[in-house]
Amino acid sequence: MTAVEKYLKPEVVRQISRLDLRAQFVVKGFLQGLHASPFQGFSVEFSEHRKYTSGDDPHDIDWLVYAKTDKYYVKKFEAETNITGYLVVDLSRSMGYTFRQQLTKFDYAISLAAALCYLMIHQQDPVGLITFDTRVRASLAPKSKRSQLGSLLSLLARLQPTGPTDIGTSLTQVVAMLKHRSLVMVFSDLLTDVEPVLQSLSRLRHRGHDVILFHILDEAEVTFPFDGLRELEDPETAERVQVDATGFRAEYLAEVEAFRQTYRRECFQRGVDYVELDTSMQFDKALVKYLMSRRRRG
Repeated sequence: MTAVEKYLKPEVVRQISRLDLRAQFVVKGFLQGLHASPFQGFSVEFSEHRKYTSGDDPHDIDWLVYAKTDKYYVKKFEAETNITGYLVVDLSRSMGYTFRQQLTKFDYAISLAAALCYLMIHQQDPVGLITFDTRVRASLAPKSKRSQLGSLLSLLARLQPTGPTDIGTSLTQVVAMLKHRSLVMVFSDLLTDVEPVLQSLSRLRHRGHDVILFHILDEAEVTFPFDGLRELEDPETAERVQVDATGFRAEYLAEVEAFRQTYRRECFQRGVDYVELDTSMQFDKALVKYLMSRRRRG
């Protein structure tokens, strides 16, 4: 089984390919929002003209050009040009966990990353890959060629989620690597101290990058489907502890909700898109749901 077949099943390819990125759904929704948002707060400079098409705002028609050519053209601005995307994937040991789902958190992240890679390449936007644990481990330069999906997945297929993580330091390294405003898509379970992660997200936003944080947890980490005396293992340190799962459930679920609520609040304040996911959700449906929510906000 090839890397593409393993992580991006043919039926998912067919479903995603039906999302015509030239259609109004995407052009006026998800990708238009992504293209524009890094430039919010900055002066948008005029670059060139393009032919008027159905769905364009008539107010953007350049009537001086129409007077000369008898054809409709609209002004094209820098915010409409292609944007470079980076898929930033957490390789820490905890990402390899699954309780009863078919996909581990790492597999789920790769599946979602593959779908986004497919979408961006179809839009002719270059997309690259960065992987990290305690630091950046590997990178793939962004390209918009069709072969990029296979290259990206082949690289991921050779990697395994092992060892501890340092998301804050790793994302700070990512900030230093990016020379131009980009779309940074981070895939992680975020099982680490919150403050260093928020600081690194602030640095990315300060540099003008558009950031989407895909927070991926296992279904069991969200619902805690355990009873009685259980031995639990720290996903990063492998330290084990016995707990009364039944008595611990309410406290645990409250902590998970507080954890997610912190990211909801802090990401909103920083202008970062925060997307909560768990491995019981079909990733393609989760992606489409997110695209539509972004479209509504746009």
